[in-house]
Amino acid sequence: MNWSLKQIFMAMGSLIALLAIIAIGSIIMSRHYSGVLSEAATNRYQMYQLADEMRQSSDDLTRLARTYVVSGGEAKWEKQYFEILDIRNGKIPRPQGYEQIYWDFRAADIDPSKGQGETIALIDLMKKYGISEIELAKLSEAQANSNELVQTETIAMNMVKGLYADSAGGFTVKGEPDFAKARDMMHNLAYHQYKAKIMKPVNEFFLLLDQRTQNEFTNAQILSRYWEYAAITSTIIMSVMVLIALFVVRKRTSALLTQVNNIAEGIAEGNLSQKINVSDHSEEGKLLSIMDMMQDKLASVVGTIRINAEGVASASSEIAQGNFDLSNRTEEQASSLEETASSMEELTSTVKQNADNARQANQLAEGASTVAIKGGEVVNEVVNTMKSINQSSHKIVDIISVIDSIAFQTNILALNAAVEAARAGEQGRGFAVVATEVRTLAQRSAVAAREIKELINDSVSEIDKGTHLVDEAGMTMDEIVNSVKRVTDIMNEISAASNEQSAGIEQINQAVTQMDETTQQNAALVEQTAAAAESLRYQAQQLVHAIAMFQIDQGKKTAVLNANGKSEASASSSERNVERRAPNRAQNVSRLTEFGSKSVATGTED
Repeated sequence: MNWSLKQIFMAMGSLIALLAIIAIGSIIMSRHYSGVLSEAATNRYQMYQLADEMRQSSDDLTRLARTYVVSGGEAKWEKQYFEILDIRNGKIPRPQGYEQIYWDFRAADIDPSKGQGETIALIDLMKKYGISEIELAKLSEAQANSNELVQTETIAMNMVKGLYADSAGGFTVKGEPDFAKARDMMHNLAYHQYKAKIMKPVNEFFLLLDQRTQNEFTNAQILSRYWEYAAITSTIIMSVMVLIALFVVRKRTSALLTQVNNIAEGIAEGNLSQKINVSDHSEEGKLLSIMDMMQDKLASVVGTIRINAEGVASASSEIAQGNFDLSNRTEEQASSLEETASSMEELTSTVKQNADNARQANQLAEGASTVAIKGGEVVNEVVNTMKSINQSSHKIVDIISVIDSIAFQTNILALNAAVEAARAGEQGRGFAVVATEVRTLAQRSAVAAREIKELINDSVSEIDKGTHLVDEAGMTMDEIVNSVKRVTDIMNEISAASNEQSAGIEQINQAVTQMDETTQQNAALVEQTAAAAESLRYQAQQLVHAIAMFQIDQGKKTAVLNANGKSEASASSSERNVERRAPNRAQNVSRLTEFGSKSVATGTED
């Protein structure tokens, strides 16, 4: 039967797993019986201690009863005596550490107790450790015999107190203490025979206990060793099976590994055209089939890498040439931008000079406006003064009219006085002369008043003309002031426009400067790209040389060439897109130059 490696591994694995389960089970059982062995030893020790406690309690009762009798009835010995009985019968708690030396210390008034323990009779405590019925019967017999001896000891101790037994079994009959008889009862042959009667079942209990525990210990030891040997045997068999499995696998895989090693060496030497014969569908056949598939995949990958490496080498050369052309165009663009930046700097200087001139003209216009405003104020004052003079002239005319009226009335009065003087005759002659003189003065005053009035009227007429002219001058000054204000406003607008134009040109200058820096950076990047393309071309050539060591079937190489046709078409499309984008960048540079020229012309016209 020709088993496959998988079947061999499954069979060996199942057998080894079974042996491992047996070994683990054996170890578990061995540990279990080791625990049983330890538990048996512990129980044996505990039972020995409890049986020894039975023997020791009987000896302690004897010692305390004898001490009580010898001491003449000291109360503490009687108290300790009955305390032993109460502990053994489970009436009071057992002191902790009771299995150690206890009543010898109590007799010396030393309390060795470490606290109170469980309240349980000695027989019941032995039952907890799995005592047998026969062993329990022996202990019960020993305890019954001990209780009979207790009765004898009780009679002796009551005899020391002068108390004797009544018909009901109580000690109510009083009499003289009999120390000699009490001591004799505690030390005679009958007492020792009772002691031997107590110790006989105890001794038989020890023999039965030793026989039973020794059998349990021996059986547990035998079973523990049996399972230990089973675990060791299973482990040895499992190790042998592993060695057999390794030998079979090595024998089956030796020829396969040799063939796989030869194929791998051929692939390592670059021979990807080896013929691999797959004889069957076993694990060996599957491995050889996988090796054949791996060789085909490697041949396909190597062919693809070779073709792509050649394409990369060709493309890197074209990229290097394109980067060279791009570098020249970038240098031309950088030169144009430098000239544009220089022109923009000159335009900026001119616009700044225009702005300075506009500011100076604005300052002069503001000075002229201030002077015109002051002139207008002076003209207004002159107009007001002329109006005051005109008003004063009119007042003078009024006064002259009053003087003329007074002269006229004085002339009439002088005429009337002359008429009256003529009527008076000689007596009125002097008065007539005075009246004549007064009349003459009145006439002269009237003539002078008329002349002054004419002069005043002429002056008023001239003042009216001057006032009219001054009013016209004031209106003219107002128009001048308004015109100067308009000129000032226009100059302010010109100055603001010049400042805005200067700021705009400054921004354009900064943009051109940034474009110049960017162009220089692009030039540096183009140089780096050219260096990278050259490095890529060199590496592609190295890759072509490295791939050249692999031998590939011509049919596989043709299939790889057909698969890479689409990649070359997409690469040529990308090159055409790059060529179309280059003129667009040149047009963008020319548009920027035209925009700078228009900005310069606009600033000059403003």
